[in-house]
Amino acid sequence: MDTITMKKYHGLGNDYLVLDPNKNEIKLQKRNVEMLCRRNFGVGADGILYGPFQEDGKLRVQIFNPDGSEAERSGNGVRIFAKYLLDEGYVKEKKFTLNTLAGDVEIEFLDEDGSTMRVNMGKPVYAGAELPLVGLEGEIVNAHLRFHDNDYNTTCLSVGNPNCVIMMEEITPQKAKDLGPYVEGASYFPNRTNMQICKVMDRENIAIEIYERGAGYTLASGTGACAAAAAAKRMGLVDDKVTVHMQGGNLIVEFDKEGNIFMTGTVGTVGTFTLAENFFA
Repeated sequence: MDTITMKKYHGLGNDYLVLDPNKNEIKLQKRNVEMLCRRNFGVGADGILYGPFQEDGKLRVQIFNPDGSEAERSGNGVRIFAKYLLDEGYVKEKKFTLNTLAGDVEIEFLDEDGSTMRVNMGKPVYAGAELPLVGLEGEIVNAHLRFHDNDYNTTCLSVGNPNCVIMMEEITPQKAKDLGPYVEGASYFPNRTNMQICKVMDRENIAIEIYERGAGYTLASGTGACAAAAAAKRMGLVDDKVTVHMQGGNLIVEFDKEGNIFMTGTVGTVGTFTLAENFFA
């Protein structure tokens, strides 16, 4: 019987399956993604990383949410996929470029086994037209937006994918779970959005709770950490190096003089999973 083999990794508890089309004869479809990510009936994951593909001399990955929608970028996802590329011999250099739907990211391995890496996520974008936003003009920074009959202190930005950062004095997982669906699907965001509720602890530390578009509540998010840190930086609340505290663990987010965001974090290996090909029938 033919089989499908995948590897599973996690970035601070945010877990992804890697499906390599070079090693499996399958064309990934929306229903396949949904089946694989279901924790009670499939393998279970916060998303699927599909690749690598060669494009213009670069390696490219497609990133899928558990509902089958394609994500522009994932901070944890690109770190996990970089680790897979190193494990499988696709890359041998300490630094390389990975292409995503939102463009290139530059990745640097900080140890020999590739479990810790630093990623240049580029510059955040605050302009409404590029997110996109509906019914709002200009940059939305430290503005009052209304969700579920309440006003919230909100900053909207893209770090390759759309994010809505809401500042709060106290944050909990339950608050993220309760508010997240209303923010993700708000009419302001025609393509839906990721949400982070954020507490600034001091000028070098913030804490966030995350509700991801197409995935729901998650323990950690690389792009979410970058977005929250960038929002806090833009509001003048933090310095150039910030530790972002999440339920799954911490990421270091730094800003250079040009405004680029650098994310440093780890990746853990879960294992290899083999499924019968008729699982996808």
